[in-house]
Amino acid sequence: MGGESSVHRSCQIESLTWPEVRDAVARDAGVIVPVGATEQHGFHLPIGTDVVLPTELARAVAGALDFLITPPLMYGCRSRPLSGGGQSFPGTISLSARTFMSVLEDVLSELLCQGFRRIAVFSWHMENSNFTYEAAALAIEHARLDDARVMVHDDPAGAPSEATMEELFHGEFPGWDAEHAAIFETSLMLHLRPELVLMDRAVDDNSPTHPPYDIVPPPKSFIAPSGTLWKATQATAEKGRLIWDEMVPRVIDEVETALATARAPRNR
Repeated sequence: MGGESSVHRSCQIESLTWPEVRDAVARDAGVIVPVGATEQHGFHLPIGTDVVLPTELARAVAGALDFLITPPLMYGCRSRPLSGGGQSFPGTISLSARTFMSVLEDVLSELLCQGFRRIAVFSWHMENSNFTYEAAALAIEHARLDDARVMVHDDPAGAPSEATMEELFHGEFPGWDAEHAAIFETSLMLHLRPELVLMDRAVDDNSPTHPPYDIVPPPKSFIAPSGTLWKATQATAEKGRLIWDEMVPRVIDEVETALATARAPRNR
């Protein structure tokens, strides 16, 4: 555990001194911004699941590449009933899209101002999609830098291979919007942070109705009673390992590909 902690300290900005961060900028280190949400995840997963997963992924990528990791953005955009359970569950704390974009834009602008030129945003919360891109676009526009890149990864989990999808769902994949707090996320948490999972409380659940549209305010039939939207009881740590072992090398390759072109000489 001591070695693992030292690795985490070496890449997590909040654990470093400012001269260490200055030196990272000088050597053209990249930086990852994990973005999640404070959102219910059923009876069995912690409310911070959408923060834990992108942060763990950031650590895996930073350990393979020369990247630092910022403190995660722990609040995400409004939870929607058909993909996240909705706002009616105690503990779900969301930001308006305007506030979310402003906070993320400010974080990215600060990193650019300090000299970072290779930035990746890993967002796990589905409802953050597009707003992360807009915040990154605004930060880049205002910075007016020719040598900077911001990679916006709204779906770092990606699509597992056909073999892994079959192992996970056995032909019963409900769609990613209906898989909240179920097999995929629960299996990852069992693999990465099993001490946070109350598997004896996991249930199989879904919303009574799941149309391809939303209604505001949402009808009660759009909300799963437990907050879990599929078959959480079928999750296992082994399934989580299969997902993780595919995901990490793919994301490492994607980060290298997306940000390799940002190594041009700095504008000084």
